[in-house]
Amino acid sequence: MTDRYAYKLLDAGEWREALARGEFTGSGVDLSDGYIHLSTASQLEETARKHFAGRTNLMRLTVDLEALGETVVWEPSRGGALFPHIYGPLPTSAVTEAVPFEC
Repeated sequence: MTDRYAYKLLDAGEWREALARGEFTGSGVDLSDGYIHLSTASQLEETARKHFAGRTNLMRLTVDLEALGETVVWEPSRGGALFPHIYGPLPTSAVTEAVPFEC
């Protein structure tokens, strides 16, 4: 894929913990699946609706995929669309923006 940036939705508390550690190792679903789920810009709205509806205190991270190198793997998911997945931790240095997000 050619997308340079992808997005991660997560709880604000998880982001604060990641900042303190210097890396994000994943939310519950990431840990159980073995990789960190990301979405492209065109996938983000559906991801928010499907997995985060009604949740508050969320952050939207903009992730520079080029900074992650080969830890990013594009794999089919919802409807066969390719989604970026990170196999390994997400260094906070690869996050170019972290903003509050409301579903």
